[in-house]
Amino acid sequence: MYISDFQTRTGETARQKAWDIAATVCDPEIPVLTIEDLGILRNVQVTQEQNTADGGLVPAVQVTITPTYSGCPAMDAIRDDLKAAFHKEGYPSVHVELVLSPAWTTDWMTDSGKAKLKEYGIAPPTGKATLGHNGPVRLSLAVKCPQCSSLNTKELTRFGSTSCKALYVCQDCREPFDYFKVL
Repeated sequence: MYISDFQTRTGETARQKAWDIAATVCDPEIPVLTIEDLGILRNVQVTQEQNTADGGLVPAVQVTITPTYSGCPAMDAIRDDLKAAFHKEGYPSVHVELVLSPAWTTDWMTDSGKAKLKEYGIAPPTGKATLGHNGPVRLSLAVKCPQCSSLNTKELTRFGSTSCKALYVCQDCREPFDYFKVL
């Protein structure tokens, strides 16, 4: 484990510092959410690697992320943004691993992230995901409008601006809005 001067000064662990750096990276499709808010930041490890230039040891970071969808086009941008964030903080070696199992679920989103979505004008997911659930089939309830809080809303299309969102319209204020689907 790499021990930085930062850790010595503050008592913060190298892993926590690295997690905090990764947690600042925003989702390129919904820039008000960090990858931590979204729940796709799964793990961060700090180790040491041998520097090819002088043979000394340098900190190496391994970041694990899970896409919201297996074909999510934002993953390349997130990987590049993670590498840039760590390089800016002095980490010369950054590896980003994409894992598909377990599959991402909206249950992993933070409450803060859901509040940020609403503030941004996207209805946050409501309820719990039913992945692998063998019980009764869940019924969809009304989606609350993020503009006026009305429950008098209607789904216009199952797929909105991205695969993880549906397009709705409020029947009261007449405003269209994205709804982040429960997965």
